Amino acid sequence: MIQLLRVDHRLLHGQVAVSWVQGLGSNCIFCVGDKVANDPVWKTTLKMGKPAGCKLVVKDMEHAIEAINSGVTDKYKMIICVATIAEAKQLVEGCPQIKSVNLGNTKPKDEKRPDARQVSRQIFLTAAEEADVREMLDRGVEVEIRPLADDPKVDCASVL
Repeated sequence: MIQLLRVDHRLLHGQVAVSWVQGLGSNCIFCVGDKVANDPVWKTTLKMGKPAGCKLVVKDMEHAIEAINSGVTDKYKMIICVATIAEAKQLVEGCPQIKSVNLGNTKPKDEKRPDARQVSRQIFLTAAEEADVREMLDRGVEVEIRPLADDPKVDCASVL
């Protein structure tokens, strides 16, 4: 069962490993993305950060969508972590059972993201990301901003 689809450019770190895993009672963290799946250093780092008693799975987008839709992941209480809003949108499009996206942390404005604007303390959206969020909202997908499990949900539509 998918408990959370989280966008966080850091993927697995303290907020996920402690707040979200404990808050939701999760037993699996599923890190999805073509970049992370093909980066041995990143995969090793993720393995070191996973909480005890929690399974870690890392897959590229195509194989992740296939696994989710096949039902093989249904036995887990699973948090899916992706690094970008575009990756979250790909999962939403490929897996109709995903009805909610959590925005936890996106990269701030910099030379690679000159048009990023801050919409909350930890969320910065480029024009393309904002369009992706609006498209998910138009499809009826909940897009919420919430760094920690105990934080109140903020409807992303209210800050766009």
